[in-house]
Amino acid sequence: MSGKSGIVKYHVKLSYEVDGLVERADIIGAIFGQTEGLLGPEMNLNELQRVSKVGRIEVNAKSTSNTTNGDALIPMSTDIDTCALIAAGIESIDKVGPFDCKFKLEAIDDVRAAKKDDIVRRAKEIKQKWATKTVSEGESMLNDVHQGDAGKLSTYGPSKLTCSSGLTTSNWVILVEGRADVINLLRAGYDNALAIEGAKIDESIKELCDSKDTVVAFLDGDRSGGFILKELQSLVTLDYALQADTGVEVEELTPQRIDEILRPIADEIKEGKPAPKLKSEDDKPVAEMAAKIYPNLNETLEAVALDGDQNEIFKVPISEVVSKLSSQSGIKYLLLDGIITQRLLEGAKNAGVECVIGHRVAKLSNSDGMTLKTFGDLGVS
Repeated sequence: MSGKSGIVKYHVKLSYEVDGLVERADIIGAIFGQTEGLLGPEMNLNELQRVSKVGRIEVNAKSTSNTTNGDALIPMSTDIDTCALIAAGIESIDKVGPFDCKFKLEAIDDVRAAKKDDIVRRAKEIKQKWATKTVSEGESMLNDVHQGDAGKLSTYGPSKLTCSSGLTTSNWVILVEGRADVINLLRAGYDNALAIEGAKIDESIKELCDSKDTVVAFLDGDRSGGFILKELQSLVTLDYALQADTGVEVEELTPQRIDEILRPIADEIKEGKPAPKLKSEDDKPVAEMAAKIYPNLNETLEAVALDGDQNEIFKVPISEVVSKLSSQSGIKYLLLDGIITQRLLEGAKNAGVECVIGHRVAKLSNSDGMTLKTFGDLGVS
């Protein structure tokens, strides 16, 4: 084939049916033969192929007892108008050899649009990988300093779980998923990490957490990290539960990003976390009641309703509490492992609740004289 090579712009796709048994070569012959001269010499398929405006025509054929059907694909590097004329010309073919036939255009696909989609998709992958794994020159220098100082790996417990060398002397521990996470935390200057290495929590981890003042979980930002977090919360008392950015693993975070996530907690621990203290002696009876409920409520994402004698009326997930309140009465206290929102406040008010206790109170437009407390106000959390 001579002439300047063309870049394929469109794929013209047609289907056909022939009332007889024919071969692929017969279909191709009909396409070339019966369109020749139909659209003028410049639209002749042989001529378009010669100048590389039309590529190799691909034909698939499937025969039954007395018919043949299939499809044809014509790669073209012309403009869309020429594609449309060629397609219309082929649709006008009514004979293949002695047999009646019918061609039908199925699609004209813009190959460049599909390539653009692939390019954009690949560019996004490259960007994400580069953004999460690139370490700046300053971070590399920080890495060198930390590894020269305290960047040593060790093992903990009979299962020889990977940890960093400062774990035994630190008063707090950071639980991560694997060995690579421990190494990455070392790069960011945190030498008190322990890898749980699997969804099943080793018994030695529980013992270690009991011996530490503060326990932090720092897990991957994916579904697996969420599952492991739930498992940890059921077996270990966590003071802080953290996950990496959505879709990113802890081992992929830059040292700078790790420090951004952990620094507020590290500073709080360094300064000394104040013990919760009862703010008002008038709240002492409520505080005593909340202290009894809190251990079995904290980190459950549930709400508990009590009557005036502090008997439990119901206990449901927070997501269901507003609808549950609409069908209940006689509730005096509502305690929840979450934030007191305006919507929850309205539901509690309509149900006649006198006192609502949660971890935090959102910005409310009107509390309508209802008593709202946090566990911190009551010296419980």
